[in-house]
Amino acid sequence: MEKRVHIKGKVFTADLLLFLAGSFIFAIAVNCFISPNNIAPGGLTGIATMLNYMFGLPIGTMALIMNIPLFILAFFSFGFAFIIKTVVATVISSILIDITEGMFPAYQGDPLITIVFGGALYGVGLALILMRGGTTGGTDLVANLISKRFPHIPMAKMILLTNIVVVVCSGFVYDNLESPLYAVIVIFIESKVIDVILYGTSVATGKMLFIVSKENERIAKEILCRLRRGVTALKARGVYTGREGEMLVCAVHRPEVTKLYHLIYKIDPDAFIIVGDAGQIRGAGFMPNDDPANGDVCLPFRRRNREKEQTN
Repeated sequence: MEKRVHIKGKVFTADLLLFLAGSFIFAIAVNCFISPNNIAPGGLTGIATMLNYMFGLPIGTMALIMNIPLFILAFFSFGFAFIIKTVVATVISSILIDITEGMFPAYQGDPLITIVFGGALYGVGLALILMRGGTTGGTDLVANLISKRFPHIPMAKMILLTNIVVVVCSGFVYDNLESPLYAVIVIFIESKVIDVILYGTSVATGKMLFIVSKENERIAKEILCRLRRGVTALKARGVYTGREGEMLVCAVHRPEVTKLYHLIYKIDPDAFIIVGDAGQIRGAGFMPNDDPANGDVCLPFRRRNREKEQTN
């Protein structure tokens, strides 16, 4: 028990350090490159940046205030374990954005330098936070909440749609065409930087996940119904304990790994996961997750539930 508490303490310390480092870099990107050049890079941070431009309201404080209702909804929808890291990361990043405002000189020179360095630093900061299972709230929480209510709608599309709305609105707020165009490029650079840091440089590779949990049935259902990826259950035996059980095997695209982490640890915070590279993933069963040919992927679980009800 004492060893377990010690391990959890070390994990929490590592989480906190990376949240601080990521939030600090994120704050520099916002205060030195994003906000001074009237760029709203999607999400609640983008909305807060526009509010700062119109009314002079602090970006960090406004981002945090707008996140509070989402925190409450997510807490009641997913529970404390799901939301805690996002709350911590969001609070830290919001405070650091306001504290570091004016600490470093704002760059308003060459637009190319603004876009490249702003997008890169923005991506590095977010990637460090995502590495430890946190987010800065906003569109990620909105997407999770909508996905729970409408599981057939892909989360990536919801996040993209939200960012598009914010970027388009920025054109009207800043009253020019350059701001939304710059924002699109910043979002593109940011996403590429996050991909490289979290998943490496090889675009062709996927990831294989081996999952051992007391909640295999629930995890498999969520992977199928929400992530829309196939899962294989293999019989396994722990050599040390001698216990027999099942191990789940799942193949995903690299950008889906973080989503899968959140999904698994929301159900079972103690789940054991091994992640490995998959050089190529081919064949039936690995179609695009929004491909109509996938059909009703939740059908096996619905059929199983009906059989249980009939038996009872």
